[in-house]
Amino acid sequence: MAQRTQETVVITGASAGLGRAIALEFARHGAQLGLIARDEDRLNTLKDEIEAAGGKALIFSLDVTESDALDHAAGEVENTLGPIDVWVNAHMTTVFSAFHDMSADEFKRVTEVTYLGNVYGTMAALKRMRPRNRGSIVQVGSALAYRAIPMQTAYCAAKHAIKGYTEGLRCELIAEKSRIHLTMVEMPGLNTPQFDWCKSHLPRRARPVAPVYQPEVGARAVYWAAHNRRRDLWVGASSVMTILGSRIAPGLMDRYLARNAIGGQQSNQAEDPTRPDNLWATVPGERGTRGRFSNEARPHSAQLWAATHRKEIGLVAGAGVILGLLIGGECTRQSRRRRLRRFL
Repeated sequence: MAQRTQETVVITGASAGLGRAIALEFARHGAQLGLIARDEDRLNTLKDEIEAAGGKALIFSLDVTESDALDHAAGEVENTLGPIDVWVNAHMTTVFSAFHDMSADEFKRVTEVTYLGNVYGTMAALKRMRPRNRGSIVQVGSALAYRAIPMQTAYCAAKHAIKGYTEGLRCELIAEKSRIHLTMVEMPGLNTPQFDWCKSHLPRRARPVAPVYQPEVGARAVYWAAHNRRRDLWVGASSVMTILGSRIAPGLMDRYLARNAIGGQQSNQAEDPTRPDNLWATVPGERGTRGRFSNEARPHSAQLWAATHRKEIGLVAGAGVILGLLIGGECTRQSRRRRLRRFL
């Protein structure tokens, strides 16, 4: 049998936004893809784009809260494309709202999609990866997994929960000496369509907290994390500041976010309370990867480059130290010679 050279990758939430950007990034590197999301039309458009560029993709229109459907999709991917090498949990939903304005059903739905859908995806992946003791699972997280903000309590709680169970699962994999790679990629604010179709009770249109990055930045981070055995990867200087700030001065962060994060998640435009949202059903129409914030979104992250090139930076820094010591030693020797000549 010929050796398989193409990766097989499954991506949830693949039809738009970051999930779509991740799918295109893996396709660019030659992976064959299993694409999971609810909207079949957008999945077909993405499949056509990938196959027009010479790639291969299977699509599965399903809700990630349906664990049996996710497991069936994983089985179909393996039957058609071969063993799954990488599984990326990239789906999410949220409700932009003060806690007291949310219904119990809304909070439950965000929890089931964002958190339990992640759990079910990981279960489907591990069911196939554990017997052969290999594979990578990437949890698309957020800086909000470490530091919750107002107006997204359900989403922040779900991201905290993903972080919690992932850490426990990682310990179990270490205990059984598993070679399966489990990692989290913590995202900053991204320019995706979610701010136009997620449910909102805010008076003004929702927006990501600045600074904003293009989704392709996050996609490159996910691809890198899937192939490098890093426990977690923080994306963007804002994620680093948010996570470290919460660790160092959580009370100060509470007050800072109370003053800045409510207005910082709203634009100057009034929200349309009658617009459709995707909490319970998909919103029709092609959305692509990017949202309406491209005029301010950053296409690159210097912090991400540094985080993914630590070895090179360390080598350069080490070489600089050695060179400095050599130069310093030579200067010291020359100074001693001059003093000796004066003495003689």
